[in-house]
Amino acid sequence: MEERDVSSEEHFVKREILNEDLLDKVAQKGNWSTEPTLGERVKESLSCSVPRLKNFLLTWVPVLAWLPRYSIRENAIGDLVSGCSVGIMHLPQGMAYALLASLRPVFGLYTSLYPVLVYFIFGTSRHISIGTFAVVSIMVGTVTERLAPDNDFIGNGTNGTDSEDIDERDAYRVQIACALTVLVGIFQILLGVVKFGFVVTYLSEPLVRGYTTGSACHVCVSQLKYLFGVKPSRFTGPLSLIYTLVDICKLLPQTKIPELVVSLVALTVLIVAKEINDCYRQKLPLPIPIELIVIIAATIITHFCGLTSKYFIDVVGEIPSGLKAPQAPDASLFSSVIGDAFAVAIVGFAINISLGKTFALKHGYKVDNNQELVSLGLSNTVGGFFQCYAVTSSLSRSLVQESTGGKTQVAGVISSIIVLITVLKIGSLFEDLPKAVLSTIVFVNLKGMFKQFMDLPMLWKTNKVDLMVWLVTFISTVLLNLDLGLAVSIGFSMLTVIFRTQLPRYSILGNVPGTELYLDIDTYKEAKEIPGIKIFRSSTTIYYTNAEMFLDALQEKTGIEMGKLLGAKKKRDAKQKLKDEKEKKKAKKEAKRQEKEMRRHQGNGVALNLTETGPNSSDKGQANCAYEPDRTVFDPDEDSQNSKSFSHISQYEMEKGKACGCGTHSIILDISTTSFVDTVTVKTLKSVFRDYGDVDLEVFLAGCQACVVDQLETAGFFSESIPKSRLFVTVHDAILHILKKRGQSDLILDMSCNTQF
Repeated sequence: MEERDVSSEEHFVKREILNEDLLDKVAQKGNWSTEPTLGERVKESLSCSVPRLKNFLLTWVPVLAWLPRYSIRENAIGDLVSGCSVGIMHLPQGMAYALLASLRPVFGLYTSLYPVLVYFIFGTSRHISIGTFAVVSIMVGTVTERLAPDNDFIGNGTNGTDSEDIDERDAYRVQIACALTVLVGIFQILLGVVKFGFVVTYLSEPLVRGYTTGSACHVCVSQLKYLFGVKPSRFTGPLSLIYTLVDICKLLPQTKIPELVVSLVALTVLIVAKEINDCYRQKLPLPIPIELIVIIAATIITHFCGLTSKYFIDVVGEIPSGLKAPQAPDASLFSSVIGDAFAVAIVGFAINISLGKTFALKHGYKVDNNQELVSLGLSNTVGGFFQCYAVTSSLSRSLVQESTGGKTQVAGVISSIIVLITVLKIGSLFEDLPKAVLSTIVFVNLKGMFKQFMDLPMLWKTNKVDLMVWLVTFISTVLLNLDLGLAVSIGFSMLTVIFRTQLPRYSILGNVPGTELYLDIDTYKEAKEIPGIKIFRSSTTIYYTNAEMFLDALQEKTGIEMGKLLGAKKKRDAKQKLKDEKEKKKAKKEAKRQEKEMRRHQGNGVALNLTETGPNSSDKGQANCAYEPDRTVFDPDEDSQNSKSFSHISQYEMEKGKACGCGTHSIILDISTTSFVDTVTVKTLKSVFRDYGDVDLEVFLAGCQACVVDQLETAGFFSESIPKSRLFVTVHDAILHILKKRGQSDLILDMSCNTQF
């Protein structure tokens, strides 16, 4: 080993060797927790006081906590600029994403208005922008098109041809979307109230990014029909994306050239302007509102050039001015959308909380998972009554809200005012807006999601398991649709966790000379095994899924084949038992012979002298060889017999060490990585102590956490055969105990950790 500056790096510890019994005394183990009992918590929850009411309101209605302290001087200008910028983005994105949900564009504007105001009151993030989002919109569109397909609204026209009742279809799709949205909100509120915000932790980052990338592919394919001006057939179920793409390719000869030209021009302008925004982001005071500029220009050109009448370009159509009264959703639809609602609730919350925590970490404040669930649920529930569809936060709008100086959700209120003015007064002016332009806006905003493909090289280098999660999630989402894809990806992600615990790394530890460190001998060259002692460690918790593999690895790593040793022991025991039985029979036979001899001599009148023996005793009779007097005085031959006994024990220990393969006499199980135990774990550890004890090998536990010790005690693990003195605080304590017990403590006297015996 290299030389070290020992004066600055060495440390010395002088203490007793601590097993679990001594640790309880030294550290005074007990229930010192100051947490209230269950009864006290129930009593407190039922109590009512002014401070408690105030705390309740501030917790569930966060706006009451921060709005009274709002600093106009510090935040007003930034929130005003940010709100205007986001509001301008809401207009084109709301109308464009409404097409993804198979709804009219005006409902996208409603969705950009009401939920934002609700989140302003109940949300805890200061920077995210609530509203329409591509992934959630396509999930809603999947449901509306499945339950209200175009074929269900085709009737006979006036000239004998089939015609589609678009108004009836769109009205029914709005009912479906509203029912779905209310149910999504109810799920999110319930999960938040029962403190189930941690559920999002099961959606790992690779899973979320793979899922959003796969969803972006669905969004992209769904918008191709507007770019080319074709009408592909409606497909549902697995592989529907592939079927739709194939159908669009077949319809390419029927492409409407005017719509394709409009799409290409708008797409080019949007891409160039977006790149300028990215390149000069630091120099521009505000990003160029290119989306708003494009829809205004496209509307003006289409209207004054008569593109609708000349080239039959598909436009947005009627956008009613004003707001509609709230309407209760159709509860009869709940049973048809309950599964989709839960999927939308989880995905929407996962996207929302990931963005919220990103900005909270950057700006140094905290986002409450459960309150975010409640606020998002209320946004969806209230929005569902006002003909909105499901919402979540948008990455592009959130980045603009944060980068343009937004400090609070006041920016969201300002953006809602802009949307409100548009809905009340300006919305009807966009009736001649081509749908192809809205689809190009969707395409351009998918850039961030498609850039997530760059995760693959990074994951290949860093973590192959996360790479598999990403790929399986992406492929299942693309091939199996959004609902089944999410279920498959979550299931696969859970399997990776199970496989990681089922296939842990097992290792034999060795001591690094001069230290109290015990490291894997296969990884660290300087780690050396202590003669006669095997230190075995698993890299994960021992429980029912890996308990059997733990036993197999223990035998393999230690080189102690329990089957052979137990078999050899049974054979030895059987031979010894047979020998004892033979000796017993021989003794009985000899006793019977002696008894017959006595009777024969007594019958002949010969007296048998049992107490007197001498050189002529044969003339007087024979001594009873089966009789052994109780010796209470010193026997000069006892020392020689003891020496033979000790030599026999020594020889037996040598044979035992030879049978074990390497002279092993003790095994230490380092269970410091175990965080809990189940009944299978307890049975496994008991069997280890029993089986290895049967072949005269001592087993010790080390590094057990206090909670695990309590669980072992509750499960009745400790007994006379397995006392708590077999459980040590550290591996080093167990090693010192074993060596001291065997009189070999001089083996590690060079350790820098000087432990007092």
